[in-house]
Amino acid sequence: MLKRFATLTLIAALTSVLASAQSEYLNPARSQVPGDWRNPAGSSVQDLEGIGITQRLDSQVDLDLEFTDSTGKTVRFGDMFRDGKPVVLSFVYYDCPMLCTLELNGLLKAMRAMEQSAGDAYNVVTVSFDPRDTIAGAAEKKETYVKQYTHTGFFDRDKTEEAWSFLIGSEENVRALADSVGFGYRFDEARGLYRHASGIMTLTAEGRVSRYQMGVEYSARDLKFALMEASDLKIGSPVDAVMLYCFHYDPTTGKYGFVVMNALQVAGGLTLLLLGGFIGLSLLRDRRQARESVPGPAAS
Repeated sequence: MLKRFATLTLIAALTSVLASAQSEYLNPARSQVPGDWRNPAGSSVQDLEGIGITQRLDSQVDLDLEFTDSTGKTVRFGDMFRDGKPVVLSFVYYDCPMLCTLELNGLLKAMRAMEQSAGDAYNVVTVSFDPRDTIAGAAEKKETYVKQYTHTGFFDRDKTEEAWSFLIGSEENVRALADSVGFGYRFDEARGLYRHASGIMTLTAEGRVSRYQMGVEYSARDLKFALMEASDLKIGSPVDAVMLYCFHYDPTTGKYGFVVMNALQVAGGLTLLLLGGFIGLSLLRDRRQARESVPGPAAS
């Protein structure tokens, strides 16, 4: 009896925890934001339309698209493929409250862990998709990340200044580049911020999409092999996109919430299913033991 009570109590506690977590991270009603704005963590499929990363492997980017670099110079996107090297491409916006910084930090961490240096083996291009971003903002970001990458203390990083470009551009050109690699984003009028996913793309020296890495943490090993493939003009395979919508920062709560609502629901459902099976087996075993313990009729 005590075992049954403890099991039922555990189920009740688990259900309460899951409900609380789901309410805190997924329920838009708790964001306390006036108006019709909804927490992206509780977004429906329609709310997320146009946001995310569609893997368009072997897609050709337009090398003639023009942007402005951190010095104010007008550059072609094709100029980024210096000396026939592949490019690691990332999309951020420089005033992003958190997610874009995590993405850049993750890229920096992976780059620092590789022996291959930017400028020697590959180039890096970070493009802002916010037309409000300025040359000064691009220059500030470049100074921050180039300095951190150059001063690794392990490898010679003296070519980073020209190897990692931070660009801004017209809304039309940025959208054209983003569409060609499958990067979707949308401006949220209610918050004045952008809804977007996080991931990096590796491009061959010809400007074709070779491979994707999703999320905000990138494996140095995966990036190394992606660059090796791109250097050989090879096109990789689609990657697992489970992390595509995994985190979305909500500045009103200062938290990251799951955007895919089924994440907790599925996890909770599986846990309850396992517990249910355990309870069922326990009850059957208890009944069998009870029957076996009942003495038979006395012999006359």
